[in-house]
Amino acid sequence: MIVVPLLTFIAVCCLCLPRDGGGFRLALLRAAVLVGGAACLSVEALSSAHALNRTVVTVLWLVALAVTGFFAIRAVRSSGVRPDLRSRWAGLASVERLMAGVLAGLFLLDLVVAIVAPPNNYDSQTYHLPKIEHWVQQGDVTFYPTVIDRQLAMAPGAEYLLLHLRLLTGGDGSYNLVQLAAGVGAVLAASRIAGQLGGGTRAQLLTALVAGTTPMILLEATSTQTDLVVALWVAAVATLALDGLRARSGLFDTVLIGGAAGLTLLTKATGLLAAGLLLAIWAVAQLRRSRWRGLACAAAVGVLMLLLAGPNLLRVQATYDNPLGPAHLRDSISMQVHDPASVLVNALRIAETALQTPVGPVNRAVEAGIIGVAGVLGVDPQGRDITYWNETFPYQSWPPDEDRVSLPAQGALILLGALLLVFRKDTRLYAAVFWLAILAYVVTVKWQPWGNRLFVFLIVLGAPLAGLWIAGLNGRRFATWATTGALAVGVAAGGFAVAYGWPRRLVGHGSVFTTSQMDQRFIREPQWRGDYEWAAAAVRASGARRVGLVQGYNTWEYPWWILLRGTKIVSMQSLQPGLPPATINDVDAVVCVKPPHQCEFYVPPTWQVHRQRDVAYAVAP
Repeated sequence: MIVVPLLTFIAVCCLCLPRDGGGFRLALLRAAVLVGGAACLSVEALSSAHALNRTVVTVLWLVALAVTGFFAIRAVRSSGVRPDLRSRWAGLASVERLMAGVLAGLFLLDLVVAIVAPPNNYDSQTYHLPKIEHWVQQGDVTFYPTVIDRQLAMAPGAEYLLLHLRLLTGGDGSYNLVQLAAGVGAVLAASRIAGQLGGGTRAQLLTALVAGTTPMILLEATSTQTDLVVALWVAAVATLALDGLRARSGLFDTVLIGGAAGLTLLTKATGLLAAGLLLAIWAVAQLRRSRWRGLACAAAVGVLMLLLAGPNLLRVQATYDNPLGPAHLRDSISMQVHDPASVLVNALRIAETALQTPVGPVNRAVEAGIIGVAGVLGVDPQGRDITYWNETFPYQSWPPDEDRVSLPAQGALILLGALLLVFRKDTRLYAAVFWLAILAYVVTVKWQPWGNRLFVFLIVLGAPLAGLWIAGLNGRRFATWATTGALAVGVAAGGFAVAYGWPRRLVGHGSVFTTSQMDQRFIREPQWRGDYEWAAAAVRASGARRVGLVQGYNTWEYPWWILLRGTKIVSMQSLQPGLPPATINDVDAVVCVKPPHQCEFYVPPTWQVHRQRDVAYAVAP
């Protein structure tokens, strides 16, 4: 059934093509916003009727395909527009064909990994994917008792898209494709932005190469994280807003901008650090053309953002008295102090982790320098008010791991391009917005070892500045050779990430081709697999139909949904006021994870507790 959403998306793309037949990237982005927005709105609508189930969602998609397909066929026949890809390819220079081929090859390899590998991202095992199973079990997206409050407080936009695939297919085999599609879309959006800023074909391809070979983007493109999804929505806001700087935005354009902004807020609020600035300059441009029309457009964008993200924000507000979630979660991520010295130290640490190289002596010298600067400024570089809890700077980030891999080549090109183009008239405004977005990020988000994935949206927005700068180096021999070398290093890093990245790689130990599906699911914590399977087998053998779950704040819940498929799983713990957990009288069995001895506090003496190193279980006598 996964083909149904794909065909629907293609049909919407056909309907979104500009009348002149050009702008296929624009059509793809328009379709992504429309289909993504409709998918998220349908989740809330069906949830309100307690109708989130496979039958209803399947019928909904079939109807959507029938309607959009009918109108798409009519539109294509009447327009007579056909993409002339052969002539476009023939018009490319040899080096441009090479860049396009490299990008296509890397993403095709990512497609293979995404299809073959099961979801095995660490955070996804803890909170991204378990929430989807709870929604399927409940038939709605209302909150439920859990000790892992990130399942509730973290924005659910990407998981709403995965929920559709879960209900259509009955499993998680297609989950990785969402981030892959988002990654490809974000790279295409970045290349379109380069064109809007005055770049020709080469500048646009260079932009795509810088973004598309970034190791973090390639690694996340085969995962169930959410950073590429929010990057796509932020990039959509950017390219649509740039259109609005040159011409009055019509109703359709305003709907698209509001939809992209709403999806950004629904997926990850940090995306608004950039999207908010872009919306502001778009709104000012519209107001200059027509005050009342501009106000109406800005109001419409706000309404659409509330329509998409409002229901979830209201649930979070009602549960935690704050739309951003519980205080401990907010404080763990957000900067607690904002004086210039603390912000500077935070920025330096973030930059070092992002630009870290495999050259140890260089890294150690830079890290020592940052710690020295912090000492001179009187800032504790490990202070909890500027550092994620229980983490310590520095951290080795250069190995190709999806949670933390650095981007020295691409990052240097982006920063240098942004620095130089802020002085060029036609790119000054965009470059200034990019720098302001970086400033907003380092002011609001603490340093953390996995911070490199949190600003993927900034990489996508910055890539056009690198592409434009590099394309304009004609006649400057040294600069051309230096940037060519940096691009070659970046391509090599991207290829290495796809081939040997962790936790999904094509070759070597743990290859997706030689490692079993279950081993891949537990590849981050292989020692846990035996205990999980041992307890799940015993619970299944007991015939239990309702299983209570006792776990820690950062343990893996998702494997239970895989190993106990068809069993109702409920939490016997709750951090949510007004949402009491299940009691022992509500369940037939209990499974407990890290530490396993806590089972003894939840089951009566008549229940025998069976325990191994990391997991315990008990079944009703």
